[in-house]
Amino acid sequence: MQNAHPGLPEFEYIKPASLADASQFLEQHPGEARPFLGGTDTFVRMRDGFWKEKYLVDIKGLDGTNELSYDPACGLTIGAAVNMNRVIAFPQVKRFYPLIAEAASTVASYQLRNRATIAGNICNASPAGDTIGACLAYGANLRVHGTAGLYAASLVNFFHGPGKTSLKRGDVVVAVQIPPAPLNSVGKYIKLGRNSVGDLAIIGVTVLGYPDNTAMSGFRFKIVLASVAPVPLIPVKAEEILAGQTITEKTIDEAALAAMDSATPIDDVRGGAKYRKLMVRNLTRKALSEVWEKIK
Repeated sequence: MQNAHPGLPEFEYIKPASLADASQFLEQHPGEARPFLGGTDTFVRMRDGFWKEKYLVDIKGLDGTNELSYDPACGLTIGAAVNMNRVIAFPQVKRFYPLIAEAASTVASYQLRNRATIAGNICNASPAGDTIGACLAYGANLRVHGTAGLYAASLVNFFHGPGKTSLKRGDVVVAVQIPPAPLNSVGKYIKLGRNSVGDLAIIGVTVLGYPDNTAMSGFRFKIVLASVAPVPLIPVKAEEILAGQTITEKTIDEAALAAMDSATPIDDVRGGAKYRKLMVRNLTRKALSEVWEKIK
């Protein structure tokens, strides 16, 4: 009888002395080496045979990866090795970026969040990633170290498909950088799972709203949908409706319908495509209504 969980395969643990060493090793071992942070997905996928790298390159402790800081002018910096519980508890996250804390709190269990990182959640590029929507809504960028040194990568263009990103051979994400949050912004993350704690999202709806005098409605809403497309989905039409019309219950309904129309979910063991589309409409309406009640 075949063992469904045969245990971890053999691999070599690599502890580079610097970001330059890490990038060089990864560049020299394409398809054989993988950066290693919390390992909450890495070990499961290696155990189940989906990932077969010979080397795990531990980047924890390298320059900038453990930084968690806030500057009123520059915003929030979350090092790639900073675990989610540390982010959730950070006073400036609670005060200025509560949507990140709310989304991170829905990831798995408290124990797992002691290992899991927001950078890892982003780099896994799962369409169901819980913290990706909040990072996109706040306009996050990534600080990446490659073979040519440090550079910034926009999160908007980062995702190319399930498990696929714009990272190049030798690239290591050092930190997530988030600009100052819009003044008087209010956020909401609604996650629909098969159970109330720890499950992957059947769908996820992230909404961030804030006053903006450049919009005809006087407000902007950032919306990001999870588990309804190959990449985290921004329903641009829905955002345009909310920016271009007076915010009423009818406007919110129209935006929720536009969000549903933009979704292209699949059928899988966690939910059917039709059900997912309908829940996009319902939960987008719910999230928008809750945010609007707080900022209007």
